[in-house]
Amino acid sequence: MERPVIAALLLMGLIIGTGVGSSYARARRGWTDYQTAKKTVPGARRAAWLLIKVVTTKIGVIALLLVGAVAYAAADSDEPAVHPSPTPSVSVTTTRVAR
Repeated sequence: MERPVIAALLLMGLIIGTGVGSSYARARRGWTDYQTAKKTVPGARRAAWLLIKVVTTKIGVIALLLVGAVAYAAADSDEPAVHPSPTPSVSVTTTRVAR
């Protein structure tokens, strides 16, 4: 009668030990991953700000070029227009008098 009780206790200890051991291993992996991510955050933050700075600089240069192009196109030039607008002309009409 003593053997089945010992076998049951060993089986229960094995099941509980497996659950506790796997939970501990999962917690250790999570802690290691957290420490790794914590160390990489400052570098990633610096890289993100650098990329934002590069993109905003490019957008600024493109915006300045576009504003300059619009200002150049809107400015009056001294050259005559290629297609001048028609001007009204004086028309001379003659009427015949019937005799």
